[in-house]
Amino acid sequence: MKKIILVAGATGNLGLRIAKALVSKNITVRALVRTNSQSDKIKLLEKLGVEICKVDQWTINEIKSHCNGVTCIVSVLAGLRDVVIDSQKVLLDAAVASGVPRFIPSDYSLDFTKFSNGENRNLDLRREFHTYLDKCPIASTSIFNGAFMELLLDEMPMIVFNKKIVIYWGNADYKWGFTTMDNTAEFTANVALDDNSPRYLRIAGDMISPREVRSVISQIIGYKYRLIRIGGQGLLGFFIRIARLFSPGEKELYPAWQGMQYMHNMIDERSKIEVLSNDRYAGIHWTSVSELLQRFIKDKR
Repeated sequence: MKKIILVAGATGNLGLRIAKALVSKNITVRALVRTNSQSDKIKLLEKLGVEICKVDQWTINEIKSHCNGVTCIVSVLAGLRDVVIDSQKVLLDAAVASGVPRFIPSDYSLDFTKFSNGENRNLDLRREFHTYLDKCPIASTSIFNGAFMELLLDEMPMIVFNKKIVIYWGNADYKWGFTTMDNTAEFTANVALDDNSPRYLRIAGDMISPREVRSVISQIIGYKYRLIRIGGQGLLGFFIRIARLFSPGEKELYPAWQGMQYMHNMIDERSKIEVLSNDRYAGIHWTSVSELLQRFIKDKR
């Protein structure tokens, strides 16, 4: 059976990478995009050979018209309730109504199945969507990749290059899971083509502790970075409550306290990955934190 994969959210950063990874496998790739999506991003997808499927109102009937022969829908939709719950439900309902056999929800995060409601707003929404997804007559696979490794280069306040320090919360020897966006995309492409993929798959390009990060960056730079502990989970939780009180950001996707919530989850031992699925598909070169930092430092020089 010829594989046809429909990607929703292909104009985004991760979505585009997933589309590229799928195209490299010489299969038919369709991108479900809004009619008001940025034209330059649509043109980029077209140059890759992706079939563009435009929808206006994002209704079940509109989406169904593009699902003929589709073997898997990959969701890379990003947003708050109106997207993660509402829009993704419409996408899922269209998949079920069209007889699409498989669905990959837009998770791409640490394993939030181990956490409770109220600990992380964005992950709460994904968990809520799962309660709907798991009742639908369709096979699904969630991909948990820890944190995107690229965050270490700027957005995650861990390596402070200009101060030559590595800061952290919690245990200096607790290993965190990081995966590059390209590795996540390549793995997702393989999952989309795998009719026997299980409900959950967990990956990590690197499992590394703050102390090990300090060692890696020190070796690359040739200068010993200092390792500074800010506090434990309790103190971080207190700061999160204060930040959310004075800077609500409830309508923002990534307010400051949301990033703090994610950090709070990452240093929690419930985030520990017991079994990795990295070896499920052959041919993937998993980028380490050391490799990523070496490329970053080289490009800066």
